[in-house]
Order: sequence, then structure tokens, then C-alpha cells
Amino acid sequence: MFEKILIANRGEIACRVIRTARALGIWAVAVHSDADRDARHVRMADQAVAIGTDAARRPYLDIGAILDAARRTGAQAIHPGYGFLSENAEFADACARSGIAFIGPPAEAIRAMGSKDAAKAMMERAGVPVTPGYHGADQDAALLAEQAARIGYPVLIKASAGGGGKGMRRVDRPADFAGALASCRREAAAAFGDDRVLVEKYIERPRHIEFQVFGDSHGNYVHLFERDCSVQRRHQKILEEAPAPGMTAQRRASMGHAAVEAARAVGYVGAGTVEFIVRPDGEFYFMEMNTRLQVEHPVTEMITGLDLVEWQLRIAAGQALPLPQEAIPLRGHALEARIYAEDPDKDFLPSTGMLRRLAEPRTGPDVRVDSGVEQGDAITPHYDPMIAKLIVRGDDRPQALARMRQALAQYRIAGVANNVDFLSRLVATPAFAQGDIDTGLIEREAALLFAPRQPPEEAWLAVALAEVLRARAAASPLRRSPWEPHDGWRLNGPAERRMRLRHGGSERAVLVRTAEAGYELELDGRTIAARGELDSQGELSATLGADTFRTTVLAEGSDRLVFLAGRTWRLADAESLPGWTGGDEAPGGLSAPMPGKVLAVLAEPGRLVEPGQPLLILEAMKMEHAVAAPRRGKVVAFRVAPGDLVAEGDELVDFETEPA
Repeated sequence: MFEKILIANRGEIACRVIRTARALGIWAVAVHSDADRDARHVRMADQAVAIGTDAARRPYLDIGAILDAARRTGAQAIHPGYGFLSENAEFADACARSGIAFIGPPAEAIRAMGSKDAAKAMMERAGVPVTPGYHGADQDAALLAEQAARIGYPVLIKASAGGGGKGMRRVDRPADFAGALASCRREAAAAFGDDRVLVEKYIERPRHIEFQVFGDSHGNYVHLFERDCSVQRRHQKILEEAPAPGMTAQRRASMGHAAVEAARAVGYVGAGTVEFIVRPDGEFYFMEMNTRLQVEHPVTEMITGLDLVEWQLRIAAGQALPLPQEAIPLRGHALEARIYAEDPDKDFLPSTGMLRRLAEPRTGPDVRVDSGVEQGDAITPHYDPMIAKLIVRGDDRPQALARMRQALAQYRIAGVANNVDFLSRLVATPAFAQGDIDTGLIEREAALLFAPRQPPEEAWLAVALAEVLRARAAASPLRRSPWEPHDGWRLNGPAERRMRLRHGGSERAVLVRTAEAGYELELDGRTIAARGELDSQGELSATLGADTFRTTVLAEGSDRLVFLAGRTWRLADAESLPGWTGGDEAPGGLSAPMPGKVLAVLAEPGRLVEPGQPLLILEAMKMEHAVAAPRRGKVVAFRVAPGDLVAEGDELVDFETEPA
């Protein structure tokens, strides 16, 4: 076994590999960019090496710098994590030339599976079913459009060289094909340095089911069962589970055999994932093979009790597979939710900023959190906006679902927008709870997932109670004047304080009066006795009338975040918002929702545009985002041009609303 390894990655996967290395007594070396000099994986490692002055992604792609760091630190092997160089055949070759073990498959296997079109051709020869489509080398736009018409709409355009939803678009009409193709090519070139695409038949209501496979250098192959990754947004996974709901033993055996044969066909060594598209009738097609460990590998670990990183290390050191197929256990059901810094109500727009509060669920044998950040760390525009992966296990799916709902309710995140509330609603939908899932679940359940929501009465009252308790706690114990404290005492009767709070387009006033046993809160003409205790972390123990409950109220500027019964509510102090009229759109212009690069301008100044019509394309966090017209009107002028870099809040468009 190795004595020292270097991890050529960052974030939660680097932290994940470090934990296994430490458990095996292996010295772990981290690498980092300037932006990551204080990152969690750097703090966790036994040794850390700076690999470049560039603040963003480039250092992690610098093969020479990473190999030099391995040589200088005496690392015997390199674990590439996922992303960056993990599926780079040149990197695997370079490791071999340097006499450093690559903890991954042979370069030939990476090359064979690295191009989706070549991989599908190989799978066809191996007898593995593939999705009908065009996987050819001719990339002429007119030919691709002809092939789409031959296949029949709807079709899916996909980047040949990558995955993760980048460079992928569904197209329903011939008129939309050219625009979608151009967008896919731009995104694929930016993400993978290769703008080639393939076109496939879009399978209606498909499920995305993948099999974890392993091979060793002794010719042994196994699968570790399946994961259902159907629940996606923007073609990117956010919820995974194992085993797949409704999977029969016969279908598992058939798909597992196909996955193992796919690995055998390329002489695979190490951990890999064979991904299938599954029709509602159960017929399945090979989609791609990821020649690395997957983000969602923890659900497989939870149902098997095995450490997949340990398997990777042992196989890379020349050992045989630890277990034969028949000895691999399958116990219970596991779910993984990806906690992202993004705003689901704004088309999952990524969010940046400091994690001013990050309180995670209580962990144990059946609840696990994998994260690369801690409270006080920043989510930057340089990398994927993942905060953590929350993984739970139960003896069956209903128990796993109950544990997931409970664990999500324990999250406390402030400083960035996040998807915890959205995930809580998602796992509670009847369709998901019943296992009626496919890749269109989020769109199908949009009425439930994105419906306007109003805070319960307890949220408004909790904010008011927390405010007066916070003011009382702020009073100095060494006061010299009876008028200094904020405890509500008055000479001639009870004190009153009126708070105007708003949520979205609604505003409510809470009147607070001091009372003998605490306070009286008046909301909408109803008065209720209240008392409570608030600690320095915003944890509030509140009694309203006869009911006692615990919640968290955090201050974020003029806003108050209320974490109540598994939901997060943002209430603003309306008094601090002069000129607020209840609208969500600022008149006169559109600003950048986050830092990024302007890729294209889509509208012509002076022309009338309709609500929702894309005006320009902004690239941020390796994905394209359309900035759309907020209402009917016209673009007076663009303040940016393609190629410009913009910061969050920069003015992009001078916009004039069309009179009603």
C-alpha cells in the first residue's frame, strides 16, 4: 500500500479522500490555487503545496505543476478526485512516465470512454444497447439539423467530450435547433475545450440509472448495484438514491451484466460508472461511462458498508478486488441531496458570498455530511457552488425519506442563497415519496415546488420576539442612566414598539408591548402573550400563548432569516427600505445577478421585447445563464459587449417598460 498520496483536486472530494487516507495510515498531500490557500481541504491535509498564482481553475489543470508537487513531496500516487484532470488521458500517461501511480483507470480506457460518440460505437460492438441517434464525426451544422429531423423531435444535443449537464439541450422544434446547437457548442468549448456534439432521440419520461463498477489489474470485474439519478435540474443531478425505486432482481441482473461487460470491453481498472437511460417500460440504453469516482458514490457506500476510495487505493496499489460479486452486501436504502449555493426561484442561479452561518445536521451511522467548506468560508464564482452532500440511510425507502426530511430541517445556512428549502419540498412531493420519478420530475411538479408561499404566523411573531430579546441583551449591564437600557421599562405604563415586516409582496405589522410575564404581540388585531430566550447564535426558545417551540432567527442586513419546521423564511424590515412598493423589479435597468462573462447579446436596441425574452447570455460557474426581459418593453442600450467580465450588480441593460 502507498505511504503518501497527492490529491489533485479541491473541495469536498479532496476532504473525502483525505479521510480514507488517514484511516489507512497514508500521508495525504493537498494542492491549492491562490483562491484556495485557506480552504478546508488545505487545512485538513498533512501537507499542502501551492501550484499556481492564478486565482481560479487553471492551477488544478496544470499537469506539470501537479507532477512537480508530487515529486517534491515524495508522493507515490495521485488521486484525481472528480472533475479537473480526473478523466484526462494525458494526465494518466504523464503520471506513468513519471513513475507515479494514477489512482484511476488506464489512459486507454479514459480515451475510449472520453468521447461519447466513440464510446457508443464501442458499446454497440460489445452488444450493449445504445440510444438511437447521430454519433458521427461530421459536425456540419446543416448535417446535424438533418440528423435531428431524421431521428425525430424531441432530440437531445449533448457535448461529446463531457458531462454534468454542460453543453446539453433538449430541442422540441426544428426552429430552435440552430440556437440550441450554438449554445451547446459554446458551453462545451468553455467546459471541455471541445465543441463537438452528438444528437440523440430524447426519451420521454426517462430515468437516469447508473451502475457502480470496479475492475482490477488481475482481470476481475464487479458491480456494486445501481443508483437512480433521475432527479435533476438543468440536466445536473441534485438527488440520488440507491437502490433504484421499483428495480426488480431480473432487471438489476440484466443491467448489471451490461455494465460489467462495458467495463470489460475497455479493460477497465479502478472505479467507474456506467450510465443508462431507462424508458418507462424498463428498456435501457447505454448513455456514457464516467471513468472516475462519482459525486454520488456515498449512497453506494451507505447501502454496501464499503469504502469506495479504499477500494480505489488498493486496486491502484496492485491488489485484487476485495470482494467477489456474490459477497457484496446490499442493505437498506440511501439518499443523497446536493446542497448548493443557488436560488431555485431564479432558475437555480448560483449564489456567491461568505457562509456567515453553516450549521449542519447531526451525523451518525445513518446520517452523513460530506463538505469542503465550513462556516466563514466563501462560495466564489471560480468553482462549482456545492456546499455539501447530505447522505442518509434507512432500512427501507420510507425510513430513508423520513431521515432525509429531518436532516434537511436541521440545516442553518446564511450568507448565500441555497436550495435546502427546495430540497425539503422536493422530497415531500407525493410523486417522489411514491417513487414516481424521472428526469422531468421538477418540471412536472413545478406547481408544488415553486408555488408562492407565505410564512406562518409563528414566523412573523418569532422575528418580533427575537428583535426585542436581542435589543434587551444588547443593553449594557454597567449603564449609568435609567434611559439607556432597551428592556422596555417606562415610567408611566407599558412600552410599545411597532415593527413593519415584509415577505415578497406582502407586508404585516407586529405591535410589541411589555407585559408582566414578558411581552404581548399583536398581529392582525389578535393579541398573544409571548416570552422567550435568545442565545448569541440566534437560537430562540419561544412560548406563544400555550405553545412552546424552538427556532432560529438570524440577522442578515435588514433581513431576518427564520428557520421554522424545516423551512426558511426571509422577512425584511420594511422601515429600512425607503420607497419600497412591493415590486420585485428595479425600474430603468437590469443588473448582473452574479459575476461572469458576457457571451452574447441577443436583442436589438429599440426593438420591442416580451416578458421572459432572453436579452443576453452570461457565463458563470461554467454554465450559461440567460438574462431575460422582466416585462414588456424595449432595450434602450446595452452597457456591455460580448467578452466583457462583469461583477455582481453591474448594470447590463438600460431597459424601458412599455406603457400599459
